[in-house]
Amino acid sequence: MDKQHHWQSVYTTRDAAHTSWFRPHLDESLRLIDALRLPIDAPIIDVGGGRASLVDDLLTRGFRDLSVLDLSDAALADARTRLGARGVAVRWLTADATAAALPPAHYALWHDRAVFHFLTDADDRARYVANAVRSVRAHGHVIAGCFAPDGPERCSGLPVQRYDASALAAAFAPAFKMTHHSRELHRTPFDTDQPFTYVVLQRRHDATSA
Repeated sequence: MDKQHHWQSVYTTRDAAHTSWFRPHLDESLRLIDALRLPIDAPIIDVGGGRASLVDDLLTRGFRDLSVLDLSDAALADARTRLGARGVAVRWLTADATAAALPPAHYALWHDRAVFHFLTDADDRARYVANAVRSVRAHGHVIAGCFAPDGPERCSGLPVQRYDASALAAAFAPAFKMTHHSRELHRTPFDTDQPFTYVVLQRRHDATSA
């Protein structure tokens, strides 16, 4: 089963409350985004955003240039339906983050909660990072959240790569430098705990696009 088929199946057979990654609000992501004090016209992309509520909360904060990318158009359709008229202002991108054609040197923030840790193949990770290098502007940021070393070894039937902050930052080096890291204990809808590592990375102004 290819990746797109897998995630399309997940989102067409399970409602939000029956997926382990569900949170009513992505509290740690929002805390880290708020700390960046981005202008409201800053272009932001939520990679693997699916039907997560981050886009709702960013719209409520007044952000005007928002994109949500996901492999599953079913997930994006659920988010568009939830947002109603507010969703018209969002760019909805059905694509693979390792190969998506994104505007160069454009985004002020690339946000990813729980996509990068599914990239267990080194070539996939390299393509993902190269896409971030190409599409995040100089001094722009990446916020990435992945399972911590004591987190699950699998999720949604797939193996994952677990990270501490140093290893996660190293995956994006040298184009990005870590400016902050944190840990979150995510309580799933099934009353289990999933430890996450978060890093805030800034694109170096002299980094060369891949």
